[in-house]
Amino acid sequence: MTSLKILSGGAAQGLVGSLAPAFKARTGLDIEGSFGAVGAMADKLRTGESADLVILTQALVTKLGEEGLISPSTIKEVGVVETALAVRTNDAKVSALDPVSLRAVLLASDAIYVPDTKASTAGIHVAKVLAQLDIADEVGERLKVYPNGATAMRYLAQSEAQRPIGCTQSTEIISTSGVTLSGTLPQGCELATIYAAAAVANASGAREALALIDLLVAPDHRELRSLAGFVEHPSR
Repeated sequence: MTSLKILSGGAAQGLVGSLAPAFKARTGLDIEGSFGAVGAMADKLRTGESADLVILTQALVTKLGEEGLISPSTIKEVGVVETALAVRTNDAKVSALDPVSLRAVLLASDAIYVPDTKASTAGIHVAKVLAQLDIADEVGERLKVYPNGATAMRYLAQSEAQRPIGCTQSTEIISTSGVTLSGTLPQGCELATIYAAAAVANASGAREALALIDLLVAPDHRELRSLAGFVEHPSR
């Protein structure tokens, strides 16, 4: 075994990358990660893809535990990730302090970069917000939908539109070069998602999976989690 195999939501990619050196120093292993929409990652596990560890929404991790695919006793909360707005690094930040101003910001954009609106946490929420603001049809042709938030943000960074904007989880914005976090979604449209990690049931690298989980949730790494965009849950 030369690497730990993980299936993870894109929200955790930056954090995992920052912990990879410490993990290798502790275990001698690299991290082989598949990062993407949480629904797609869960389905990979369900269809038999080999993995040692998952980092997904707490709700999905709990469900996978009920399905016997992960070890419930190993579940640990990593932190909370907020859904936010992004702009290209050289563009002026936009402000959305309430639903009315968010509606105006979205209507003023000529391209809106978002993750999968059917399988990703943020994408599903974006679709819901557009319907809530009654602009889903009006901005439908401006939506640029990609498999996950990280990919959507990379394309936002390269966008040639005049007034592009992105909406995905804050962690994916922070970890992407060329885009800047422009604020979280306002009250009434907000989404804060709890992420958790767990070892896959009967994983060949179960011991190493626990080592990575320890690094992910260690008090000493609170600043790393914060820099990556994770917020401490009030219960912790």
